[in-house]
Amino acid sequence: MQDPFRTIEWKDNHIRLLDQTLLPREERYLDIYEVDELCSAIKKLAVRGAPAIGVAAAMGVALGMLKAPRSDFGAIADCFRALSSQIAATRPTAVNLFWALDRMKSVFDANIDKDLNQIQTILIQEAVSIESEDRRLCVRIGLAGRDLFQDGDVILTHCNAGGLATAGYGTALGVVRAAFEAGRNIRVFADETRPLNQGSRITAWELMKLGIPVTLITDNTAGALMQAGEITKAIVGADRIAANGDTANKIGTYSVAVLAHRHEIPFYVAAPLSTIDMKLASGKSIPIEERDPMEVTHIFGVSVAPRGVSARNIAFDVTPNELIAGIITEMGVARKPFENSLRALFV
Repeated sequence: MQDPFRTIEWKDNHIRLLDQTLLPREERYLDIYEVDELCSAIKKLAVRGAPAIGVAAAMGVALGMLKAPRSDFGAIADCFRALSSQIAATRPTAVNLFWALDRMKSVFDANIDKDLNQIQTILIQEAVSIESEDRRLCVRIGLAGRDLFQDGDVILTHCNAGGLATAGYGTALGVVRAAFEAGRNIRVFADETRPLNQGSRITAWELMKLGIPVTLITDNTAGALMQAGEITKAIVGADRIAANGDTANKIGTYSVAVLAHRHEIPFYVAAPLSTIDMKLASGKSIPIEERDPMEVTHIFGVSVAPRGVSARNIAFDVTPNELIAGIITEMGVARKPFENSLRALFV
């Protein structure tokens, strides 16, 4: 099945991405020519999802270096460092962003003896490679996890971990998609995922585009459906996974995992190896982003709370590894004890 949309791409020396803030009301692509514009797009979630943010970061470096000074290598290197720092400051939790920046730095450092035109071309090629690799990895994640889902399964997912959160195909939804494409009779419950409604706006839109049966529910409906036996599996993506399997994902994921554990429902995480941060021993060290409270008090710019009320907008939570049945990657499914199985994936 061909993808019905393109999340992000390099096109004629600029970045083109689908503006996810407008979905599902409007499908509009943004043409980005400046790094400031890209950073704004990442911050406001026009592009979102850890793998897609990683692709955007790599392309942002390539874009910015097109305007690097031609005076001397010192100035070129300073430009590269400044661009990387600017992009790194956009969002703290998604480790793929920092992974992509590190990869671009390795390429830059390996080509310091070349002239600026050559460096620019090589950086563009690397960014485009990261984008194409991400889609291939997502297909492999889907194939690695599809047999965990069988005919009759009703699957709960939280937030969006589909093609819109990656360069294409998706992680958690990629597994669902692979099972569906293999002929499995499956259905999906997508929760709305407040405060920005990525589930209702994006996941439901994406699944409908793919022809996968989906039913939208409010965030606080999952427990009742589990209690009634209407959900058989749960799967989510990840923004960062610690070495012990603790997983940071969109706020509310921990609640879903606790509910699934209470009702003996397998809870899976799907993510590429680039999302696994082996430098962090546990989820306690994962930085958690806190965003503008207005995202809680307003919906599409319309106030839904009393004027002046205090609000908090914690963007992610951490699900302890003991609540996770398996972590699905392009190299296979890791299971407990995750300290061993995750490390083995990198060998």
